[in-house]
Amino acid sequence: MGGNGLEIRELECFLVLAEELHFGRAGERLYVSQSRVSQLLAALERRIGARLLERTSRRVALTTLGERFLAELRPSYDELASVVGRARAAARGVEGTLRIGFQGTADDRLMGAIAAFQERHPSCDTEIVEIPFSDPFGAVRQGAVDAAIVLLPVDEPDLVLGPVFSSERQTVAVSVRHAFAGRESLAAAELAGTPLIAATAPAPAYWREAHAPSGGAPAPAVRTLQEGLTLVAADRGAMLLCRPTAEYHGRKDVAFVPVDGLPDSVLGMVWHRDGETERVREFARAVRVGMS
Repeated sequence: MGGNGLEIRELECFLVLAEELHFGRAGERLYVSQSRVSQLLAALERRIGARLLERTSRRVALTTLGERFLAELRPSYDELASVVGRARAAARGVEGTLRIGFQGTADDRLMGAIAAFQERHPSCDTEIVEIPFSDPFGAVRQGAVDAAIVLLPVDEPDLVLGPVFSSERQTVAVSVRHAFAGRESLAAAELAGTPLIAATAPAPAYWREAHAPSGGAPAPAVRTLQEGLTLVAADRGAMLLCRPTAEYHGRKDVAFVPVDGLPDSVLGMVWHRDGETERVREFARAVRVGMS
């Protein structure tokens, strides 16, 4: 789009900024400099005639107009991207095999995205591979999968963070013998003295800390989710899990108690910067449309 209309790059910039709320990370995803992100946003705001984001030295936030613009723009943009993607796929052909990794649980939303992708691209097979809890990024780096659905945070320069979705309340898994087992909910501060089971390396330290905040008594570190739940059942520690994963892995010897005051558990799609294929881009679109 051009002339007196909007430039598609400006719209893309706004959508990424609305997700990241950070000019540097938006630039990384768009493969442009931070100053270019500012220029694109400023051009869009001039066309509209009002601010879409408020920027200070400490934070970036959508204005009221920006929130309304985002809500109305996203469905139209996703539909436009789907139209272009279908035309490109018809021209080039999205064929072969797409290998998708997942952490925790391949829930209905992920399976729905896979089904939508398969319907649009029947010549492309999909393989679904579980990724170890302790190695969220290894399969992508090693080429074992083309893309993966992993728990955030993701701060890996060689990886691209695509659609972010599934913001869910945290629960803490404890043995049915634990003092918390009968509670309806907990405050985050109450976990301060509780040993929290964490992932082992090669999961990065920042990622391990996000899913088992330090401060309590030492607890075992595990490679898989099932190892963690087994230790929970043995009352060797507690483990933080998102609500859908807790529901999926329900068992009689473990209680799952909602926790207030912790950041939500969030999933994101990642792939290697050197491995961005048309199959990966098309699946990212299916995920984004399915989660919107």
